[in-house]
Amino acid sequence: MGHEHTHAVAPESASGRYLSRLTLALGIALVFMVVEFAVAAITDSLALLSDAAHMLTDVVGIAMALSAILLAKRSKPTYTRTFGYYRAEVLAALANAVLLFAVAIYVLYEAVRRIGEPPAVPGVPVLVVGALGLAANIVSFLLLRSGAQESLNVRGAYLEVFADLIGSIGVLLSAAITLTTGWRYADMIIGVAIGFWVLPRTWLLARRSLRILFQHSPEGLDVERVAKALQAVPGVADVHDLHVWTLTSGMEVASAHITVNPGRVGDEVLRAAQHVLAEDFRIEHATLQVEDIESARHCAELSW
Repeated sequence: MGHEHTHAVAPESASGRYLSRLTLALGIALVFMVVEFAVAAITDSLALLSDAAHMLTDVVGIAMALSAILLAKRSKPTYTRTFGYYRAEVLAALANAVLLFAVAIYVLYEAVRRIGEPPAVPGVPVLVVGALGLAANIVSFLLLRSGAQESLNVRGAYLEVFADLIGSIGVLLSAAITLTTGWRYADMIIGVAIGFWVLPRTWLLARRSLRILFQHSPEGLDVERVAKALQAVPGVADVHDLHVWTLTSGMEVASAHITVNPGRVGDEVLRAAQHVLAEDFRIEHATLQVEDIESARHCAELSW
């Protein structure tokens, strides 16, 4: 006998609750991206170009995050798309990570090209734009900080804003060194440092996205402990075909076959197993099949 218990918040993913904040952050990033690219072209500043490129990933990344949220909210599950488009948010987060990797490679290329003859970068325009960019990134950072704890998709946009915030500090440092010492390599070195600073965080975002796409168990969840907890339910003889995965941020899903001892009432065991999953592991959406020993033998004969 199978039974499915639907997650109470399934109609709206975690990132959906931060739609207005993402929209505001997108507007801020778009305005300052245009400003930074324009001043970077005028001043030939690699640090400012690096920060503007990061701001571009903010714009693209937040736009993809918004698109993914809207797609997930408006697309109801169907018989051909049984989970709707919830995974679109995870794909957006992975695309954000790829963009950040691409920016780091491009900045490194520009730095190598300039090693022999670094350009003279005027410090004042870079300093002013860096300060404005820092203020914009602080606002976006505060808008997205709480949502980054709940949604992988919002976290992707948050990490980009955070990286750009650090980048703006680097731009200010570069401008200060240029103004006080006139050292031409300061802009180039800090530009490269901005590019590489974000790489470890980008890797973490990509790894978390791939874990979800490959349907690995949620991070921090011991599936062996889940199996033992289910086996400890009174009346359970065996637990097999146990799978736990993340559909999208904040939506954990499980399925399992539970073999009951002879004479036990399947509905009672089922309710007890659901209680264990919900209370001990916060897994409220689970499809559990309760079966007798004879049915369990058939499962053992399956090829996978």
